[in-house]
Amino acid sequence: MIAEISHACLLMRTRLISREITSIYDKHLRGHDISSAQFALLVAIYQAQPATRATIGRHQHLDRSTLTRHLKAILSEGWAEESRHGADGRSRPILLTKSGTDLLRKAEAAWWAAQADAKDLLGKNGSIAVMEIANRIFETIE
Repeated sequence: MIAEISHACLLMRTRLISREITSIYDKHLRGHDISSAQFALLVAIYQAQPATRATIGRHQHLDRSTLTRHLKAILSEGWAEESRHGADGRSRPILLTKSGTDLLRKAEAAWWAAQADAKDLLGKNGSIAVMEIANRIFETIE
């Protein structure tokens, strides 16, 4: 029975797909000196800004330590900043800086190229399935 796991396990298969798609985006974004994880986080901040760490973490399904690690790099690069305005004393909202917004704009063509390669890998039906599943997950968050 255990031997069947390697052939039928959704966990193993989705992790394989995730690593392959991540490497596609990393390859295309490399020329902009940003990782796919950082790029996705910048986009999430852009969509939700001003957003607290907790909001970003929930939206991206990131635990506190992973979010902190990625945010540390983004903040140190100057792509985002913690605002003192709107702070409630416990958390400070995070906003993209002009540098962060400019980076997203400059990397957009690389993102489109990665998106095309990822769609080629998944195929039309696979791409549709991934988007439908992700949309269902996002609905439970919002």
